[in-house]
Amino acid sequence: MTTQSRLVVSAPSSGHGKTAIAVGLLAACAARGVPAAGFKVGPDHTDAAYLGLAAGRPGRNLDPRLVGAHRIAPLFAHGAAGSQVAVIEGAMGLFDSLTGQPEIDGTAAVAAALRAPVLLVVDVAAMGHSLAALVHGFRMFDEMVHLGGVVLNRVASPRHEEMLRTALDDIGMPVLGALRRGDLPAVLPARAQGPVPVAHRTVEAVRAVRRLGETVAESLDLDRIMALANTAPALPGAPWSPADALAEATGEPPVPPEHRPVIALAGGPGAPYTYVETAELLSAAGADVAVIDPLRDETLPPGTRALMIGAGLPEEYAEELSANRRLCAAVAQLAHDGGPIIAEGVGLPWLGRDFDGRPMCGVLDASATTAAQTVAGYREATAPAPSALAPAGARITGYKQHRAIVTPRAGQVPAWTWSGGHPEGFIWRQVHASQLGLHWAGAPEIARRVVAAALPPVAVAAPMIGGSPAGPAGAQMSPGPMGAGPSSAVPAQPAASAAGTSPDNDPGEATLSLSAVTPTNP
Repeated sequence: MTTQSRLVVSAPSSGHGKTAIAVGLLAACAARGVPAAGFKVGPDHTDAAYLGLAAGRPGRNLDPRLVGAHRIAPLFAHGAAGSQVAVIEGAMGLFDSLTGQPEIDGTAAVAAALRAPVLLVVDVAAMGHSLAALVHGFRMFDEMVHLGGVVLNRVASPRHEEMLRTALDDIGMPVLGALRRGDLPAVLPARAQGPVPVAHRTVEAVRAVRRLGETVAESLDLDRIMALANTAPALPGAPWSPADALAEATGEPPVPPEHRPVIALAGGPGAPYTYVETAELLSAAGADVAVIDPLRDETLPPGTRALMIGAGLPEEYAEELSANRRLCAAVAQLAHDGGPIIAEGVGLPWLGRDFDGRPMCGVLDASATTAAQTVAGYREATAPAPSALAPAGARITGYKQHRAIVTPRAGQVPAWTWSGGHPEGFIWRQVHASQLGLHWAGAPEIARRVVAAALPPVAVAAPMIGGSPAGPAGAQMSPGPMGAGPSSAVPAQPAASAAGTSPDNDPGEATLSLSAVTPTNP
């Protein structure tokens, strides 16, 4: 049983200001000395990072599609521990969904799973009494969702505000704040920068969050909003635990303390470029996790035996990744020495020969170019061969969002296959590289497998997970010659022959990008 004050910040659709309000609420709580926790519905790394910066603790994601609906409440209880109030920012509109199945993975479904009241942010710039009809419809649409109040954004004048308050009073809906046009400017750094400004705690990002907190504190009734959050009932069940999740998934004990391998995790001082639970699971599985900044750090942490690059690092930093030649050489050497490297998102182009003509690590015989169109959506993926990440035949749901087109699309041994699309990614020796991003809380055994693969052969025998050894995959894969050596130039050499050269915006991808997929079974 978990007792936790909480509320969901949502809107009729994207663009109404819910991110700014959610970030501002958390910043205002922090300024008051109220411990708060921030969550983002869906796979978005950037919003979660800003929520974390405002709260002063890591922002987390709640995505039923990636982790399973049954894990949402336990993951929330785990992430909110130690806070006095939790703010959950929705995705898109309250009853929208990236997959067209809002009853499974929409904001309303998460609000219902958490039994959390909803604060609806509405851009009222061009609205009058029709606002009451809109809000009433949202309130009555799903009896499992409790709409507890409204924030009026972009009010034109005092008279306009009075009219809107009267309209909502007529239907018994509380107004918990009102902001004039221009009160809530788009002060967050451009989304193309991703979570990097948060990871580096740039002056721009910190100032933006502080301004939002000040604006929200002046324009919203924080006491009434806290009272609304306090109406959330206790959640049944125990909080999620990385150690318990691993024990349930694998039945294996953690690595003995004397054998804990060092696993480098890409990120910055203020935020990782993957979901927070990744580091927690790796640690629980027996690894010492060391954060490395791929944009600034020139070497891997001492004793590094594996590297994880999450999908949160934006492709817009390709120039900075390329310029860090010393780190590229160190990564190539790790791959050459048989160290596991798990690369998601831009991690795949980074391991390739070049990206938009800029030299990269040269581990994989692949090139990437930036396309005009973004590929985005969930994929139900199958592992075609064993690797440091997964046994052959393993199925998992991931999310991808990228503009980079990798050629060839897959190596001789692809990382993933899925229905309606071509094979994607590369398995080469202990390297598993793909543009698909995973939430490891949905498959905790991944962490155990990666840690086992990072252990020296004499430390402990690789455990059997899913019927396949979790040790080095190279002997089973017949990999081609290694790519780069440890030099400043890092020349590219063939690491694997191509399985196909289809670009990532093939017809199968376009069809799947926003279509419904079957959720991974628990």
